[in-house]
Amino acid sequence: MKHILFIFFAIASIKVTAQQVFITKGKIEFEKQLNMHKEIDESWDEGNDNIWKQNMKKMLPKIQNTYFDLYFSEEKTLYKVGRDAPQGFQKVPDWMMDRTTDNIICNDLKQGQTISQKNVFESNFLIVDSLRKIDWRITSDTRTIAGIECRKAIGKIMDSVYVIAFYTDIIQCSGGPESFTGLPGMILGIAVPRINTTWFATKIQLIDIKETDLVQPKKGKKSNYADLQEQLKKSTKDWGRNGPRNIWKMMI
Repeated sequence: MKHILFIFFAIASIKVTAQQVFITKGKIEFEKQLNMHKEIDESWDEGNDNIWKQNMKKMLPKIQNTYFDLYFSEEKTLYKVGRDAPQGFQKVPDWMMDRTTDNIICNDLKQGQTISQKNVFESNFLIVDSLRKIDWRITSDTRTIAGIECRKAIGKIMDSVYVIAFYTDIIQCSGGPESFTGLPGMILGIAVPRINTTWFATKIQLIDIKETDLVQPKKGKKSNYADLQEQLKKSTKDWGRNGPRNIWKMMI
């Protein structure tokens, strides 16, 4: 009789453990990493002074770390700057600091709309547009991020920039960091090799999200993606191959 009871409780335990737990509200911390040494190598031609490049690399940390918070419900997300990098990271000079820390991105997944406050050349723009359409291809590869197994997907933005994403359907919100959306679950990891940048979740908090946590930004010159891209093309037309690179960074 004892053996029968043990088997019964063991089976019941397995069933409870196997039940899928879904998350509908919370806060995710993302660590954004920019490989600054690759940026130096790719931003200047081989004909430039290699000694100058090496001196720049000695002055700068290999990786620039910045932190952002993503607040989410089932229908909305709000992405903005988070905590400072912990002590111990080599400080980046002010003129090379990550200017996207001034950005705020609010995505209404139900209405298919984004409202983003972006800092572009020291000016604030308020981008009001439909959510960016990304043609995702979901693969069978997986990766564990912040303790959650995620599925890999590959997409393309701005015609030629490939994006590698990792998402989980445990979080029932098709959002992600920056303006990345459109997968059947929350994106917890992004890599954009063309700009040497990654975003990966470091912490997920199951907290109650109120409407006040998801208030859309209101400051800046009103524009949309197409108009902003045209303005950036005009402003960077004499920048050589650095022109497109800067456009990609500011349009993400």
